[in-house]
Amino acid sequence: MTRDQDLSGRERDSAGRARQARPRDRLGRPLPYGAVGVEPVSDEALPPVETVSRARELLDQGRPFSAHEVLEARWKAAPDHERDLWQGLAQLCVALTHAERGNRAGAERLLERATDHLNTHLARDLDAEPYGVDVRASIACARDRIAAPPADHA
Repeated sequence: MTRDQDLSGRERDSAGRARQARPRDRLGRPLPYGAVGVEPVSDEALPPVETVSRARELLDQGRPFSAHEVLEARWKAAPDHERDLWQGLAQLCVALTHAERGNRAGAERLLERATDHLNTHLARDLDAEPYGVDVRASIACARDRIAAPPADHA
């Protein structure tokens, strides 16, 4: 893929979408050019069940930022009635990312935003486990992980 820069110096792909060619660590922080980072994830939306599966794999690998990117792609492509679900799940992953980076205040803010979106979804939808995701358990798990002291693995 050809990358160019816009007038601000931001990298763009051949379709003009903003892209970042710099490698990133497992928490999404940019690394110096030439450094070895984690494998980037596609910004193309996966089908819902595949999105959940891929996000779980990434979380199991300690990559909440990448899981957020997978969920965000689904959120942007989702039908209106599912957007709160996908946005909330993506925000849970961002909250986990902030917590692991040591930003407790940011993690708590994102956790509350995520909880609001997920509760809105639950209020509208009778299925408390859409696509196999136990929404209430996901909120509780994220809340517990954010409350725990940050792990020492960058």
